[in-house]
Amino acid sequence: MTEAVQTKPTNRLRKLRHIAIVTVNPARLSKFYEEVFGMEVVHSSKGGSVFMSDGTISLALLKNKAEGKPNGLNHIGFLIDDHEDVASQLEKWGLDRPVERPADRPYAEVRMTDPDGNNIDLSVHGFDRVETKAEREKLG
Repeated sequence: MTEAVQTKPTNRLRKLRHIAIVTVNPARLSKFYEEVFGMEVVHSSKGGSVFMSDGTISLALLKNKAEGKPNGLNHIGFLIDDHEDVASQLEKWGLDRPVERPADRPYAEVRMTDPDGNNIDLSVHGFDRVETKAEREKLG
């Protein structure tokens, strides 16, 4: 059994709200999730990716550009209320602080990895609406 750092987060909002899947055919998968699970498209990117929601969880169907990435799970995203609180928890685990996402990424402000290297996006504003870095800077 591995030892885990036992700390109680002060950031009470932490909720899994976003899952991203890499696929060669986002349109086909979005139709599947729409018809089978009643999810709704909330945004489609110029590059072919489709972003959906069931009202609680958002699902990003990311266009596989054949750059060597396998199809399948790409990352998950947590809705949080404080980036610094999460960063301090990562330091206790000996992990790197979250890094800022590119300015054109409208859903998560920062990305981190878990101890196994899985990508995790963190967002204060949430995954259910498009908000770029420029829009966030205007707000505050």
